[in-house]
Amino acid sequence: MTDYSIKLFNTSEEDIDKVITAALSRGGDFADVFFEHSTTNSLILRDCQVNAVSSDIDYGVGIRVVKGSRTGYAYSETTDLNDMLRAARFAASIGDWEPSGDRLRFSSTPDKVCHDFYPVLQPWNETSIALKKNALTLLNEKTFSLDSRVIKLIGHLTDQETHILYANSLGESFEDLRPLGSLRATVIMQDGNRTENFYASKSFRRGFEFIGNGLVENLAEEVVKGCSFLFNASQPSPGQTSVVIASGGGGILLHEAIGHTFEADFNRKNVSIFSEKMGHRICRSGINIVDDGTLPWNRGSLNVDDEGIQTEKTYMVRDGILNSYLHDRISASFYGVSSTGNGRRESFRYMPIPRMRATYMENGDMDEESIIRSVRKGIYVDSFSNGQVQIGAGDFTFFVKSGYLIEDGHLTRPIKDCNIIGNGPQALADMSAVANNLKMENSTWTCGKGQSVPVCCGMPTVLIDNLNVGGIK
Repeated sequence: MTDYSIKLFNTSEEDIDKVITAALSRGGDFADVFFEHSTTNSLILRDCQVNAVSSDIDYGVGIRVVKGSRTGYAYSETTDLNDMLRAARFAASIGDWEPSGDRLRFSSTPDKVCHDFYPVLQPWNETSIALKKNALTLLNEKTFSLDSRVIKLIGHLTDQETHILYANSLGESFEDLRPLGSLRATVIMQDGNRTENFYASKSFRRGFEFIGNGLVENLAEEVVKGCSFLFNASQPSPGQTSVVIASGGGGILLHEAIGHTFEADFNRKNVSIFSEKMGHRICRSGINIVDDGTLPWNRGSLNVDDEGIQTEKTYMVRDGILNSYLHDRISASFYGVSSTGNGRRESFRYMPIPRMRATYMENGDMDEESIIRSVRKGIYVDSFSNGQVQIGAGDFTFFVKSGYLIEDGHLTRPIKDCNIIGNGPQALADMSAVANNLKMENSTWTCGKGQSVPVCCGMPTVLIDNLNVGGIK
């Protein structure tokens, strides 16, 4: 543990040892402590000026005790030793329960070289408000300059720096500094009596340098182009049809409707449709689905997860075969495998559970044009806005913001405001073509599973043979 972390959290190695000892005092099998200091700053532009600024600090420690298959958890919003010991003894009370099922065994993780997947050039805490304000002002000016129909822009710049200190009863410890920057834009345009709006965002684990390289200008162009498209689009006819999902943002369907069914806690509890299908073919050969915590500067990447496990590139599906679930320490112990580094939590107030990081499908062997030409009648979807998913079974409804009809192998009439309805595992099985144009969608994706964490998603263009297309009612 570095002197910086010890000072930041006003603690010591001796105090941490006392807390872990208290956490195990009533017979627990395993205990860990998770310290967090997170600073979040936000600027909002409305009515052509930055008129809202906020700053927030979150600070505290979470203490977890595991006995059998049960978990006790408590947290303190101070790191005073007496307060931490009080929380540790509360979590330790889980030891009064008789273990249910087999006792889980936790082993030390092998020593590995720890990489830094998100080095920072210009730290947020060294960046002036004036520079941040200039970025939003440039976004506003660029957006209004692109189209005379623009009547309003809402811009939102958020930065975060999170310091983590972790230790457990196996003698392991780690520290991490996690940056996160996000730029969001919502444009409203008016053409005669019609008004449309469009939203886009970018987010990376970087410092203020992520604003460079034309990102502001590109975001302005994206929202204006997306909003302009909507004036010429209309709803498609409902019914079952072929659906081509464009590369990039279509990865949200992969995340929500398919990815959650691979999280090990759902499978351990026999909630997921894939609970008994490890090693079975679940889609056509050549399809590889990955959850990756190692992509440089990616919103979903982590040097180590929130249980001290170094993250990795995990193949959930390899060549169409279910290859791995996404594990935290508890599910890995249950299955007798190594953790995949997917133990994540929203903050110190929550215990870690299996969560995705950056989820995507690897490239296939076709090009997008060939896939479109193969479709006689269907729709091409390039923008989703939100959706609902029944985790476990994978039934989903996603709202399509924009796309095109496909008629005789050609993109024809623009479409908007419809739903695609289906089942994630079945859609995966019905996926008949995968293009070679993988794109990560670096937007402000946040996954909610009782607690929220930043994630990322992506995919190449894919063809799903049968999905239901419905209206907005």
